[in-house]
Amino acid sequence: MQRLRGLFRGWLQGWLQRRMPASAEVRLGHRQIFILPTRAGLGLLALLAALLVAAINYQNSLVYALTFLLFSLFWVTLHHSWRNLAGMQLRSGGVAPVFCGEQAALSLWLDAGSRARSALRLGWQSQQRLTLDVAAGEPQAATLYLQTTRRGWLYPERLRVETRWPLGWFVAWSLPALQWQVLVYPHPLQFPLPVGGSGADAEDGEPSALEGVEDFAGLRAYQPGDSKRRLDWRAWSRGQGLHSRLFTDLAGDSCWLSLDLAQGNDLEARLGCLTGWVLRLERESRPYGLLLAGERIDPSLGEAHRDRCLRALALFGNSP
Repeated sequence: MQRLRGLFRGWLQGWLQRRMPASAEVRLGHRQIFILPTRAGLGLLALLAALLVAAINYQNSLVYALTFLLFSLFWVTLHHSWRNLAGMQLRSGGVAPVFCGEQAALSLWLDAGSRARSALRLGWQSQQRLTLDVAAGEPQAATLYLQTTRRGWLYPERLRVETRWPLGWFVAWSLPALQWQVLVYPHPLQFPLPVGGSGADAEDGEPSALEGVEDFAGLRAYQPGDSKRRLDWRAWSRGQGLHSRLFTDLAGDSCWLSLDLAQGNDLEARLGCLTGWVLRLERESRPYGLLLAGERIDPSLGEAHRDRCLRALALFGNSP
């Protein structure tokens, strides 16, 4: 049974790929929209069948009129449900990197065209879905959230866009494959920095991290996440604002990080340890470098350097 389900799922994905190939922008048309009656719609069909049998059996013109009136309304509802999606354009936007375990925020642009769209539901299976209306005219931005469970590149499954407007008798849906790509960093773990030699050790193939003797190097304005131990309370008491003290390591100007120094029982835990160290050293304004198999990132500071290190950790052992 499981094998049959797997074969059917594979055939379905191939059929969808041929019918709706992956694209950054999709316009919903007759090839992209599917529609079926809901339980309420099937119940109405059963009622119409019963009314028709009664009208034929008793030759009651009033029951005939009621049956045809309800069937006409049923047919018009089908048309309006389909038109609520037809012609709408969807375009994928940018996605910021996240840490494993967090929710990725995926931006989406919806263009309703010349008519408004009502009661749209967007999302993925087993994820919370977004319900919204889209006004006619200018494109409208929306943000979808997707839970992350592992590091590396995340390619979301096909987005489900559906509507049951106006009466809930039909569900019209589409499964566009929008080209989102999410970089997921390892989940940061908190471990103490190991005590080691200087940054020059890395030149001899012996990388090490430092947490040793430090020398005061100055002050900077407080930033969220700075250690409370480094706050200059004297400056704050004098009304000079909240500042953090900066230090340089007397044993060396930089810290080298590597998997050999990281703590943890498995690879993911050690990568999480390195991620936590990168974030900590960046907060403390201590230059750091990273050594991984086949990649060396020289010591530095700043958002670009931090993001480069986190990207290397996220993609370690994975295909780029």
